[in-house]
Amino acid sequence: MADPGFSSTKRDPIKSSVGNAAGIRRREHAVTVGKERRESLVRAKRLCRVGISDVEVDVESDMMIDEEQSILESQTSLAVQNLKSALAYQGKGAMQKRVGALQKLRRLLSRSEFPPVESAVKAGAVAILAQCLSFGSPDEQLLEAAWCLTNIAAGNPEETKALLPALPLLIAHLGEKSSSPVAEQCAWALGNVAGDDEELRNVLLIQGALIPLARMMLPYRRSTVRTAAWALSNLIKGPNPKAANELICVDGVLDAIVRHLTKADDESATEVAWVVVYLSALSNIATSMLVKSDVLQLLVNRLATSNSLQLMIPVLRSLGNLIAGDSHATYTVLSPGLAVTDNAIQVMIKCLKSEQRVLKKEAAWVLSNIAAGSVEHKQLIYSSEAVPLLLHLLSAAPFDIRKEVAYILGNLCVAPTKGDEKSSLILEHLVSLVEKGCLPGFIDLVRSADIEAARLGLQFIELVLRGMPNGKGPKLVEQEDGIEAMERFQFHENEDLRTMANSLVDKYFGEDYGLDEL
Repeated sequence: MADPGFSSTKRDPIKSSVGNAAGIRRREHAVTVGKERRESLVRAKRLCRVGISDVEVDVESDMMIDEEQSILESQTSLAVQNLKSALAYQGKGAMQKRVGALQKLRRLLSRSEFPPVESAVKAGAVAILAQCLSFGSPDEQLLEAAWCLTNIAAGNPEETKALLPALPLLIAHLGEKSSSPVAEQCAWALGNVAGDDEELRNVLLIQGALIPLARMMLPYRRSTVRTAAWALSNLIKGPNPKAANELICVDGVLDAIVRHLTKADDESATEVAWVVVYLSALSNIATSMLVKSDVLQLLVNRLATSNSLQLMIPVLRSLGNLIAGDSHATYTVLSPGLAVTDNAIQVMIKCLKSEQRVLKKEAAWVLSNIAAGSVEHKQLIYSSEAVPLLLHLLSAAPFDIRKEVAYILGNLCVAPTKGDEKSSLILEHLVSLVEKGCLPGFIDLVRSADIEAARLGLQFIELVLRGMPNGKGPKLVEQEDGIEAMERFQFHENEDLRTMANSLVDKYFGEDYGLDEL
């Protein structure tokens, strides 16, 4: 039987380091990351409730009854009409009149968790707000107009598409001629536009939004870095890798990433780490450049010193992407014996101990790729505090975590191979893990409906049958009802699993099985 082996490649979905398949898997995973990010810790779109500068804002209760919402929508339509009138007015105090009308509209668009975007769009707000962004306008007017557009862009995709006429001016105000508050507010609006629509991301890229946003991330002004990095992470999140490739090649961006991961506060570092997540998930070029910089060490340091869940998730994901995507990361940067490698193992243990499910899963994924490295990497994990934690998780954790853990434990038991060679066992690890009770966990995976998990379980059963000393493997598998688990694949629709399971049963539990005990 051909043995797929645990160490033949790095792992799905972005854990393969082999050719085009790695790029495809990382791109697919980047889309999933984006969805997870929106649904959990960080919204892809953000209402601007508190101003970029010290502009006063009235934020009322989010709880609104239908009647109040109807009134708000009527007030919004009226505010747009008043803004049109203010723009047409050319008399004394015209500028103050325009700014006052913009502030009224901005307050209405900031008052609810579900602002009256549809009413504003239907009333023609976008075109009139684009007029307010004309160059030469006072900063206060520009800021208020961009703020209104930011919250309109936080609506649903169809409402966001209404901003198309305003995009060139929003992008133009990212440049050095604009004040920092205006540029930052425009970046926020563009980040919302890019939030969850690939078509609009492509429009922004064609219109040249990437370069000025990247340049905004270069200096260290905390709020500007946070907003620019957040907007960039929305803009480059794929699935096309072109934007990620372009971003990492912008002069100064790699140095800025290193600098911000080194010195930035947790909130800013979180947004920069999300940029690294998408760069490393989508771009082989970026992955190689990041690995050859100090980023791996900085990510490990951040994990060691932070307890912020919002920060730890993108840092862990970035670390996993880089290790999975570039063999240089595992074999050179995280070489056994180096302090950074020991620290990396320790921060993974920290995350495995966490009460947060997402940290356990991400840490297990990172370790699964380290465990697919050299024998020295496997020994490093095997001799650490991680193994008792992993054995417990294999039997008691939710299914998705158990599957990640199975990859680690399986990889600890086989030496690296070349090509299609049959994997050679690391017998000490296999015997020890089996004696510590890991076999039932792998047999449970065989019984699962998940094809990948079932294959993992069958692979480990093969190792036990082939490798346990004194021919003990078959008896151990039988004692844990492993024969019954494998026989369910006798007529399975998946040919690979059917062949694998039937071959194991025929080879180790054929007609002669048990005769020596008679």
